[in-house]
Amino acid sequence: MTHLQSGPLAGIRILDLSTMIAAPYGATLLSDFGAEVIKVEIPNKGDTLRSMGPFKDGEPLRWPGLARNKKSLTLDLHHEEGQEILRKLVRQSDIVIENFRPNTLEKWNLGYEQLKKCNENIIMIRVSGYGQTGPYAPKAGFGTPATAFSGYTYLQGFSDRPPISPSFSLLDYITGVYVAFASCAALYHRDTEGGQGQTVDLGLYESMFRMMEFLVADYDQNGIVKERSPGLSGHSSPAGTFQTKDGHWLVLVTSSDPTFARLAAAMNREDMLKDDRYYTNAVRLQRFEETNGIVADWVKSWDRDELLVHLDHHGVPISAINSIEDIFNDPHFNERNNIIEMKHPRLGAIKMPGVVPKFSATPGSVTNVGPDLGEHNEEILSSMIGLDEHRIQQLKNQGVI
Repeated sequence: MTHLQSGPLAGIRILDLSTMIAAPYGATLLSDFGAEVIKVEIPNKGDTLRSMGPFKDGEPLRWPGLARNKKSLTLDLHHEEGQEILRKLVRQSDIVIENFRPNTLEKWNLGYEQLKKCNENIIMIRVSGYGQTGPYAPKAGFGTPATAFSGYTYLQGFSDRPPISPSFSLLDYITGVYVAFASCAALYHRDTEGGQGQTVDLGLYESMFRMMEFLVADYDQNGIVKERSPGLSGHSSPAGTFQTKDGHWLVLVTSSDPTFARLAAAMNREDMLKDDRYYTNAVRLQRFEETNGIVADWVKSWDRDELLVHLDHHGVPISAINSIEDIFNDPHFNERNNIIEMKHPRLGAIKMPGVVPKFSATPGSVTNVGPDLGEHNEEILSSMIGLDEHRIQQLKNQGVI
């Protein structure tokens, strides 16, 4: 195999049968830390992510970063020959990641019970819109509808306007983190606790819903249906988006009384710390608009850069609202290697997010951009399955690869 990787997951092999963002992103996170990921794609078509924008000169610009560190194997799982090749790969692998509708793999004789016969230690991560069970399991599952189903979209926006969906695939990326987390947990159980392989069942909506314990608790105990509102209203006061004298926008939040005390000192308003209208977060929340207004008027008297220095000095949580241009020019992003540059076979140099988090002893790495469709067919089929050049060409002619 080419482009050997290092990292804490070196030696782990993953078969990525999934498409689009959520599950594939989880596989990419694992590949960043050394796992060998073989991406199985439909011949002549590939992952549907390849057809998503943005583009430059016909090249999908999302693909190089989201599919980085992977190898591409084209394999039509509708064919019995394709199914048999996959079973042989499963015998030599640790994890299968898939995001078909429930029971699709079972129809192809590639469900967990069938694959377990090939490798009793195989781990299968199953991602679908609504999970493998329940009355909605058969529904088509995509990130934006699943975000609405989770309760998140209901909270977003202003009360006098329609609810707002996230402007990018937030839930899919969060689900990808859960995919990576679940994979590592299942590997730990199998390899250090004397366990065996198992399935992991994850609905897209569940990854977002899991983060909203505040919503569950408030409705359960207080009967409160939280309505949509901007920022952190209902949680912390003051908090929100504020504009400076020179027209820039900042986000400022005081999520605890000690942070508000630091803000009061920065504003030269220590009197608010003794005023029973403002002295605790609980009472400030009852006067959210009023308290935010006091802060807004004060912020409006400062230019952005001076204010950032002043509030940083006082330890107040604040940030400029960065555009991607701001990020490209920011020294902190540069120092942290948050943006890296890779070589692309047609685009030349291309930038993408760096590896997160940073391990001191076994750091992750990026060895290659997202592969061309079927780029590693011969390599994988010859070294892992033992097929010769003639048989590989036959499979290609038959449409199996």
